[in-house]
Amino acid sequence: MKIGLTATMIQGGRSGVAQYVFSLVRELIRAGGVDLNVFVLEDELPLLDFAKDGCNLIPVPRAAAPPVKNILWHQLSLPKLAGNLKLDVLHVPSYRRLVRSAPCPTVGTIHDLAPFHIKGKYDLARMFYGRVVVKSLARHQQEIIAVSHCTARDIESFFGIPQSRLHVIHNGIDHQRFFPGDHAAARTWTAEKHQLTAPYFLYVSRLEHPGKNHVRLIEAFVEFKKATGTDCLLALGGGDWHGCEAIKSAAAASPYASDIRFLGFVPDADLPDLYRAARCMVYPSLFEGFGLPPIEAMACGTPVISSTRGALEEVVADAALIIDPENVADITRALIAISADPDLTETLKSKGLANAARFHWSRTAAEVTEIYRKAASPQSSGTRDFPDHIASQQ
Repeated sequence: MKIGLTATMIQGGRSGVAQYVFSLVRELIRAGGVDLNVFVLEDELPLLDFAKDGCNLIPVPRAAAPPVKNILWHQLSLPKLAGNLKLDVLHVPSYRRLVRSAPCPTVGTIHDLAPFHIKGKYDLARMFYGRVVVKSLARHQQEIIAVSHCTARDIESFFGIPQSRLHVIHNGIDHQRFFPGDHAAARTWTAEKHQLTAPYFLYVSRLEHPGKNHVRLIEAFVEFKKATGTDCLLALGGGDWHGCEAIKSAAAASPYASDIRFLGFVPDADLPDLYRAARCMVYPSLFEGFGLPPIEAMACGTPVISSTRGALEEVVADAALIIDPENVADITRALIAISADPDLTETLKSKGLANAARFHWSRTAAEVTEIYRKAASPQSSGTRDFPDHIASQQ
């Protein structure tokens, strides 16, 4: 099968969609069986150097990078390229870039429908696009992949697409990178690289307010410090995003501002040791379509505190210490419990390792390949035009 995969929305590799694309490309190449063609912005080609010998990397002019131009490129230029290349299937791994029509079957991956859950997540134009325009585009896909059952339920609820037309395929993690490893060596490395010389709580997420809930975590950390008097640090790994000013202001106003460290965007290669050295990963997000960092931390043998909002409930299962992300006192309680109870920490480590073992990118890629076969099959039951009786109900 000749497959086209668009990767022009990976934002310099600093997004969840980018991790999905990179991991999927690696595993599709490793498994073989598909002729993979990946569309990449010309200045981001080095990000896919690892794939250049295993697939066809097709450069896209940098002029197509800005969001509006990128949307137009997907609607106008990408279908033409798919026709010229005689693709059997075109896969768009981001719901905001789904194409309305193409000369071949289309597969779309939807990671989350966060604009329906978090008020003010984006500006008005992007909120309208995500809520209204994408709803129409989604109905024209031959097959739709949801990365969690939570996202599948949202697609049915908000887009009116029955779950019988959806395929839930969980994300994976790379177990060759994320494993317990040497804790002492990781502590030494984090002290040298990030000056984290005391035990630290870690939150890896882009600095997005209010959705990622950093401000309440900072407030809980302040209460934790007051209650315990420990030298613990709070390490926030992630690049600046919408609302980051509110997060940095909250940290600066804290009486423990010097103990709150902003690490910036953390390169993939640094993540395993950053997880291994942490006292705990704290993940108080208000909504996730999946949530990779808690699982990656679990695979590294790190205990996890997590909310269960969105898909986190199905992803972290019973392997995390659960919090109400909107209750600062509850977050504080969890931080204190992790610091004071070594038996709890060991239990969470054990449960976390078992839970993380459920997620493998090789399995994800194999299931995605089956969706490609289904889409390309002349007997495919999918449709790119929604049935009238369903459309009329929306």
